[in-house]
Amino acid sequence: MSQLVLASTSPFRRQLLTQAGLTFDVAAPGVDEREIESRAEHQSLLPDELALLLGREKALAVSRRMSGALVIGGDQTMSLGNRVYHKPADRNGAREHLASLRGKTHVLNSALALARDGEVLWQHVSKAHLTVRDFSDTWLEAYLDRAGDAVLKSVGAYQVEGLGIQLFSAIEGDYFTIVGVPLVPLLTQLRLQGEIDQ
Repeated sequence: MSQLVLASTSPFRRQLLTQAGLTFDVAAPGVDEREIESRAEHQSLLPDELALLLGREKALAVSRRMSGALVIGGDQTMSLGNRVYHKPADRNGAREHLASLRGKTHVLNSALALARDGEVLWQHVSKAHLTVRDFSDTWLEAYLDRAGDAVLKSVGAYQVEGLGIQLFSAIEGDYFTIVGVPLVPLLTQLRLQGEIDQ
């Protein structure tokens, strides 16, 4: 088994992998996500392709610095049609996000890649489809009041594991895809690579 490295400084991603029983090191990918996204715009990438590109770039960046290590890189995009959302900067941004999602189904595109020595060995995208109910403006303001600064911590201005679950009328997709780390496909691939026990 080789050294396993998570190319992320996210405490949440680290916690998910630890709880799944993986032993790994952590390294900051050190990539400029906005610059990668800017390049991707010229390539007319779909939202799921953008998530894959970001995940690959993170895994590759760390794999080039850590010889022989198997590096996990991942990212998630949230999209409505071809619109890709970013974290809201303030309450007004969160309100705009949620109002634009009202009564519609958006997609969470969760991508993972494995790389070693500057070569991508595997990549995967899982998708979750979330339908936001047609809530009133009054309810939206009350939600923003109750959720507080938590709405600024996620792209969609919600956490499905908390108050944000009240936004939805339907959810199709597993929990790990929704939170951005499709663990079942990752664990399957790590077994195939001989990195964890069969």
